[in-house]
Amino acid sequence: MTLPLTGGCLCGAVRYSVSAEPVMQAVCHCKNCQRQAGSAWSMIAGVPEAALKITGEPRTYEDHGESGAPVLRQFCGTCGSPLFSHVAAAPGLVFIKAGTLDDTSGFAPQMQFWTKSKQHWVDLGAVPAFEKTPG
Repeated sequence: MTLPLTGGCLCGAVRYSVSAEPVMQAVCHCKNCQRQAGSAWSMIAGVPEAALKITGEPRTYEDHGESGAPVLRQFCGTCGSPLFSHVAAAPGLVFIKAGTLDDTSGFAPQMQFWTKSKQHWVDLGAVPAFEKTPG
């Protein structure tokens, strides 16, 4: 991926830039990501929180993972686009919803997780798969 990474919501009220390469790129099939994305999965890129600069004011919804730990899901309060997730189990990282990147051509998932709840018709081929989050 070419730095800086830039992106934003559908209406442009929230924009962001990232000055560091993602430490991971993945597809999440968990039911909460499916509901938030309104899709079969969520494409995410984990980046160091310190490398993320945001303009605009995303709203936050506190969700909880299967462990009960908080997952802070941030979205645009105007257009509703999902943008970022902060997961208690991954301090210091922010997970960007990769579909909000201005240029998604560099997105290449290294893994897929929560495949135990993936849609039956989804087949991501050779992308390594985990029934839950790899630990």
